[in-house]
Amino acid sequence: MGLFWYPAINNFNWFDGKYNKDGKYNKTEMLDSYVRYFLARLQCMFKYEGLPDTIPAKWFEHYLLCNGNCIIAKVNDDLYALTGGMGNDATPYYIPAGYIVANPWLKTEDGTLSKQYWTETIDINGERHEQDAVLIFNDTYSQGVLPLLNRYCSQLVENDISLNIADILARATINISAADDKTKASAELYLKRLRDGQLGVMSEQAFIEGLNIREFHYVAQSITPLIEYHQYIKASLFNELGLNSNYNMKRESINSNESQLNDDMLHPLIDDMLRERREGIARVNEFFGTDITVSFDSAWLENEKEEQAVLTDIETPEDMQDDDVKIYPSTDISDDPVDTQDTAEDIPAEEQEEAEVIEDNNAAIADALNELTDAVNEVADALTDDESEEDNNAESEDIE
Repeated sequence: MGLFWYPAINNFNWFDGKYNKDGKYNKTEMLDSYVRYFLARLQCMFKYEGLPDTIPAKWFEHYLLCNGNCIIAKVNDDLYALTGGMGNDATPYYIPAGYIVANPWLKTEDGTLSKQYWTETIDINGERHEQDAVLIFNDTYSQGVLPLLNRYCSQLVENDISLNIADILARATINISAADDKTKASAELYLKRLRDGQLGVMSEQAFIEGLNIREFHYVAQSITPLIEYHQYIKASLFNELGLNSNYNMKRESINSNESQLNDDMLHPLIDDMLRERREGIARVNEFFGTDITVSFDSAWLENEKEEQAVLTDIETPEDMQDDDVKIYPSTDISDDPVDTQDTAEDIPAEEQEEAEVIEDNNAAIADALNELTDAVNEVADALTDDESEEDNNAESEDIE
């Protein structure tokens, strides 16, 4: 048995022992280890305040991340987070109204270990069922993060094995084959002396001719691509989880613009996760009268502060309050259109006077330009008249 029992992730034999036993890799245990470490990281994504003592934030978040959903229900006058499966009785949008919880601790009046809660008030075959629980999703489609983690972590496991095999094979830079037992023994003695730090001498021509040496160059060269691929997988997973982990497949340095190309893809999933939590917590507060809040935390909070500080012209991210970051759902949006044009009453007197002076100067400059244009036109007309008189005089002289 592990540190805790949870069938969604404890799906391997704890007594297998090592990752590598008798030269055979235990992929299942390697995968589960990767998944647990990433789940531990995700425990720092959200911060809850106002949760009852009976709902530890760690296990509440664990249910959402692993199961994709959970309910908040009252048991013996205390609120608990419970996980289970959705029933078949659906709302108009095909969201099940029933939620079946099977928990050994939850003992009902009839002695069974399971109970059906109702997340909506619904009538079924003439029988009315009142809502007694609130359903909260991890994401819009209630998948959780296990499918995502399993996909990327399985690639990491396979690459770990490939990298380990390539690392072992890198020791064999050459392959020595001998034509007979005597030559083989002489070659082994020669290699032993080299390991012991002694120099050896090949004295017989037959010994040299009896050896066949092949060099392995491609084994060591395969390690670098495997390392790059490992970094690519981890960076892709971190990007899916909202953390910017840049992977550089180039052999030279990259500029700041290239390092920020994937910033936009960091937000959609984690924003959806935060929205679902805040909408669910809002329903819990309304139904049970609690005052629970949730927001980003740790590196996710710092990233949001840095980006929103740029958008709001705040000098330093430290000046931004945690509650100002990604408020979902927003309660400050009004249906009335906002008039963004300033009226004359809103503009200070000094600015109005400065604007009037600028307007007068512009009018004066326009008048001066018009007068200058008229003068230029008069000069052009005069020159045209002079040229016409000269042409007439020249024609008269020619006729005479």
